[in-house]
Amino acid sequence: MERKLTELSAQEEIARRTRRSFIVIGAGAVAGAAGIAGLVSGAPEGDIPPALRGVLGFNEKIARTALYSNDHLAQTYPASAIGDQKVNGDVGIDTDLDMATWKLEVVPFHGGTPRILTMDDVKSLPHFEETIDFKCVEGWSTVSQFAGVRLADFTAKFAPGSQAAPCVGMRTPDEEYYVSIDAPSAMHPQTLLAWEMNGKPLTEGHGAPLRLVIPVKYGIKNIKRIGRIEYTEKPTPDYWEERGYDWYAGL
Repeated sequence: MERKLTELSAQEEIARRTRRSFIVIGAGAVAGAAGIAGLVSGAPEGDIPPALRGVLGFNEKIARTALYSNDHLAQTYPASAIGDQKVNGDVGIDTDLDMATWKLEVVPFHGGTPRILTMDDVKSLPHFEETIDFKCVEGWSTVSQFAGVRLADFTAKFAPGSQAAPCVGMRTPDEEYYVSIDAPSAMHPQTLLAWEMNGKPLTEGHGAPLRLVIPVKYGIKNIKRIGRIEYTEKPTPDYWEERGYDWYAGL
């Protein structure tokens, strides 16, 4: 015969189950805390604990070896889809710059002689434009048109042989903002050195006179107001990686 619970036995049963649930939840919390502790333990690399950096590195390897290809192009859009992209971040562009005197320093791979270029030099290359969805790591995106020259064409002209470099580093003229990018992404056919946005010259807030547009990366890699490009064997310092973000930052 099915046992009927009295009011007292029912209360005892509830108490028993509550204790059991508490123990299970507590054990899960301890395990979760232990997992987090494992990720954040050890001497940090910059601001990143080594175990967490290892997870980011594993994700990067998957993206680079299994998912990435220069044949994989970011989606493009019609002009009717263009939106109003907000200015996001002013590190490296918050000081006055005389656009007429701006110069671009280019340091080839393996210590070649640096070159100093003007906008006329950059604009001498074949013009390319694209309308892509610019994605911010904060979660927003805006379809935008950019025009300029392919970084691959720029490299072939002004730093021949540097296509073999594993990494490309860039800095603003004041060196306050800096990025490091893997060469396959830098040489992607949609990666531009751009001086135009939505049919108009770049504004200072959007990176005038020259910025990087790399549709296969989040916006944190799309450095504004470039003053220096160098082709390197190893990654150069990267502003947001030093602050806890993924170095690869691929979409």
